[in-house]
Amino acid sequence: MSEEERKFLQIVNLKKGFGSGDSRQEVLKGMNFEVAKGEFCVLLGPSGSGKSTLLNIIGGIDNPDSGYISINGDKLEEMDEKTLTQYRRKHLGYVFQLYNLIPNLNVKENVEVGAYLSDNPLDIDELLHTLGLYEHRHKLPNQLSGGQQQRTSIGRAIVKNPDILLCDEPTGALDYNTSKEILKLIEDVNKKYGNTIIMVTHNDTIKLMADHVIKLRDGVVRHNIVNETKVSAVDLDW
Repeated sequence: MSEEERKFLQIVNLKKGFGSGDSRQEVLKGMNFEVAKGEFCVLLGPSGSGKSTLLNIIGGIDNPDSGYISINGDKLEEMDEKTLTQYRRKHLGYVFQLYNLIPNLNVKENVEVGAYLSDNPLDIDELLHTLGLYEHRHKLPNQLSGGQQQRTSIGRAIVKNPDILLCDEPTGALDYNTSKEILKLIEDVNKKYGNTIIMVTHNDTIKLMADHVIKLRDGVVRHNIVNETKVSAVDLDW
């Protein structure tokens, strides 16, 4: 792996606070770490540790107070709003705890929404087969289980073939067995398409399937760990 690939995503002295005066809360307190291209990285920590704030800044949804994020050599802070919007559309995919599907579009059409944002989308039918959704492609979201809806939202994010797939508690609203299915799917997507995956979770067990684990507490990186031996999603137990 080249030096550029090892430093694909750089978080440099990132700080972020909310509020003012006595009520101001410093959420990120000088965060530093790097994620290599194609890595599956888990951001692990309790509620209030800064995970979602960090994910929003990586995604260009929020801005830091100081420090910067560099993706493949491009600093997000140096982009104007139009350039940043284009960057988000072409290079970032988002998977949230809530599925945010368009209710009057079927599965295939919801995935196609993501494809329209890309100059180089994946083949939709092939992706639907990978997601285990091909036979459900004509169903509306309210005809799907929670797991199938989350698979659809992953399809919408990944069809763009983004450099980075950002996952914010993607199993938070799912039961145990469905959560494991979704984790296995994300693992398969990472292997098949080589996207860099950044996943926020408070589930300590999920760290075992990651290449790279960043443990956060009180707005700082407490542990920065590379997994030498990963556990497959199907073998996780919590």
